[in-house]
Amino acid sequence: MKHLFLHVLTGGVVVCSPLYAQNRQPNIVFIMADDLGWNDLGMTGSDYYETPHIDRLASEGAFFDNAYAAANSAPSRACLMTGFYTPRHGVYTVSPSARGDKSKRKLIPIENKEEVRTDFVTLGEALHQQGYVCAHIGKWHLGSDLDGSKTGPLSQGFDYNIAGDRAGSPYSYFYPYCEKGKCHLGLDKGTEGEYLTDRLTDEAIKFVSLQKEKPFFLYMAHHAVHTPLKAPQALIDKYQKKAKGAHHTNPAYAAMVENLDWNVGRLCHALDSLGLSENTLFVFYSDNGGSEPVTDNFSLRGGKGMPYEGGIKVPLILKYPGKIKPGTVVDDLVTGVDFYPTLLTLAGGIPATGLDGENIFNQSYSETSKQRALYWHFPAYLEGYQGMGGAFRATPHSIIRLGDWKLIYYYEDQSMELFCLKEDPMEKNNQAVSQPEKAKELYDKLSRWLKETQADIPTQLNPDYGGRK
Repeated sequence: MKHLFLHVLTGGVVVCSPLYAQNRQPNIVFIMADDLGWNDLGMTGSDYYETPHIDRLASEGAFFDNAYAAANSAPSRACLMTGFYTPRHGVYTVSPSARGDKSKRKLIPIENKEEVRTDFVTLGEALHQQGYVCAHIGKWHLGSDLDGSKTGPLSQGFDYNIAGDRAGSPYSYFYPYCEKGKCHLGLDKGTEGEYLTDRLTDEAIKFVSLQKEKPFFLYMAHHAVHTPLKAPQALIDKYQKKAKGAHHTNPAYAAMVENLDWNVGRLCHALDSLGLSENTLFVFYSDNGGSEPVTDNFSLRGGKGMPYEGGIKVPLILKYPGKIKPGTVVDDLVTGVDFYPTLLTLAGGIPATGLDGENIFNQSYSETSKQRALYWHFPAYLEGYQGMGGAFRATPHSIIRLGDWKLIYYYEDQSMELFCLKEDPMEKNNQAVSQPEKAKELYDKLSRWLKETQADIPTQLNPDYGGRK
């Protein structure tokens, strides 16, 4: 990896002035990329994709070397909005939970929820209570305001919602964003042929330019770089002419990555031009790892939807001028449930007790902070990538990461995989047998967490498994 920044070995973000020195609440801009992999940035090693604006953002703030999505896709967003891991809100996957060949599913999976229940106080609601004007732009994927369910952004604390509905991906990336007469996103007015990532950024710039009286929270949830692989033709042509990388070779995907990067740069420039950057926390994050086979998570094992690092490790950048020292790299373990308490505390609020996340701006800088455990729980099935073999990307499992160690527990056969990520980042050497004490330590801690969160565990045998009737 091509990090050239100051390395921080312990404890959260290095600050270069007292964190709460100013009286004004910070504006918050949170960009959520969709399916952007750990290696999909120039700074993390891509030899084909070009991301100069995101790379610059990292050089101006902090890059988190051990950042994770708390889940995959929709549940990752539910974890962000609630501050809770998946067992507490029940959004485990993109419905249904029984995906793939039913004759190969040994267990009956736990039923999935598609929406964040309205009894949760979402991050949008919590910031709204602190006086923030809250806008959601892009992919919501957790319900809708349009079908009577009242689970979309406007019912969950946001003052504005542009293009946010149940959709997991657009029918098309080009206006009118339709395919074979099917349309969604609610973007009724536009210019023929306009590109979705450009349009959403236009809307974001309009929003921030109007915010003068109150602090704002902009949740900019791009659909890019999720399929369908569509990008402006001029960019695709550029990458078709460019020499292929050793690992990354897809011109359409490369074009989508560059366009996303350009739009991140546009939004940063708009904040600078409006004089808002100095009092704005800017967050760049991805909802899960890179999706194979459209990209290659070459330094990590697996991809989107898998329990391995390629599926859950993601890029995370925080920029906060005057508060975060430029060029910082943070080694601490962080995950998606941490944003809720972090952002609410920065806004002057007091997070409710019982949240699963931690305030990553308020750590002790002690060695014990490195021993924090992260957890995942996925009691469902996810079919394999088409054309890549294997019935499933994921079967029911739970994960714990503690320090350098990671344990995956599989419910179908009660087996375990144990990896020392410091020595084995590609997760090739399963040490569950050779390190039984470490495996037991992590399994016991994982079991206690599952009990504490009242996690639903799949135990019922599937009568259709193996062709049985």
